[in-house]
Amino acid sequence: MKLSVIIPTYERGEVLLDTIESLQRLMTPEFELLVIDQTLNHAVTIESRLNSLAEQGAIRWVRLPQPSIPMAMNRGILEAKGEIVLFLDDDIIPHEDLLQAHQQAHQQADLVAGQVLQPGEKSLTLQPGEPFRFTSNIPRQITEFMGGNFSIKRTVAIALGGFDENFIGAAYRYEAEFAHRYCQKYGLITYEPKALIHHLRVERGGTRSYGHHLRTAQPAHAVGAYYYLLKSKPNGWLWQILWRPLRSIRTKHHITHPWWIFPTLIAEARGLSLAIHKISQGPSYPILFQ
Repeated sequence: MKLSVIIPTYERGEVLLDTIESLQRLMTPEFELLVIDQTLNHAVTIESRLNSLAEQGAIRWVRLPQPSIPMAMNRGILEAKGEIVLFLDDDIIPHEDLLQAHQQAHQQADLVAGQVLQPGEKSLTLQPGEPFRFTSNIPRQITEFMGGNFSIKRTVAIALGGFDENFIGAAYRYEAEFAHRYCQKYGLITYEPKALIHHLRVERGGTRSYGHHLRTAQPAHAVGAYYYLLKSKPNGWLWQILWRPLRSIRTKHHITHPWWIFPTLIAEARGLSLAIHKISQGPSYPILFQ
């Protein structure tokens, strides 16, 4: 099956080019590489290099006028020519078997979650009964995935309506909401540790463009958490909503920086209000109308 690699990107330059270069070394004719670019203005050198890659046919470079994680991912699904779409973060180092592992796993799976190692992490053999982590080196069936390394059959993604574009700002928990819909209709998600990336967690750009959730009164992170709970209603969802404001300020950061308590509570209140408004409007699945 042909595989389309999709990189949604926002406010990233050199690290995006490094990611593209590392993926190009893994590409074969049955793969294509799409860059869904939400950056309004790149540095001249970055713009020139991306344009050169597009002209050479090394990438398909799609520009979007405004940042939105689910909108960029939906655009990638619509643009893709492959039967499988693989979503990757724009600041990664891929393992040499990444693409092949995703492709092979789809012989028996519709949605495949890959292993994600953050800086300083190593693959681990989890003990029986130990909670699952995306550093595990053992294949298994799970109920969630990480948005920076997962693949899905394109037809399945479209049948589900794609990603809900009501997730705004940092789009926190958009993966959990999509996974909830997927599991309800198709069953569990296949975790394939051979599909491995090292996530660099670059400080500038991406979701970090919306600031740190502990140091803001903006609802960019909180709104997604509340929207997910109100929409998907996982076990204990009401208790989680009631508990979340208190939990948000029960941190070491707030103990040592108590002046951030009030702004954090403001962010939570604004996030809940905005989430309720979004719920009242209904989900946003524009991919269904393309």
